[in-house]
Amino acid sequence: MGYNSDDIKTMAENYAKAWCSLSPEAVASFYAPDGQITINKGEAIKGRDAIKDMVSGFYAEFPDLAVLCDEVRTSADHAIFIWTLKDHHSETKNYVKVGGWEEWDLDENMEVKSSLGWFDAVEYERQIAEGI
Repeated sequence: MGYNSDDIKTMAENYAKAWCSLSPEAVASFYAPDGQITINKGEAIKGRDAIKDMVSGFYAEFPDLAVLCDEVRTSADHAIFIWTLKDHHSETKNYVKVGGWEEWDLDENMEVKSSLGWFDAVEYERQIAEGI
């Protein structure tokens, strides 16, 4: 199965907007009902409800979270969503700006069935503690 790369790019831009909406439901709606995400080789977060909980955790840390869609690369039903996250941390008040990416496998409805997410966790934690 293959998708038009412009359609996937639009999807990725809308996914970034969903993160900016501060709605866990909006973000989770981009995943298949049994979709999953694994971040930095951690444990897989499976299903929309678990994904909503994960997203809620980011919103608790970053109440005005912005996620930017920096670039999208596509190949048939596989895509790479390259992003930047930025906001002030809720506890430390330090400004955090970190980049990363998600590698998506898409299903027949162009929903994410599997995502491998990556970012520099050491730099992320440093910025939370010290700022940029």
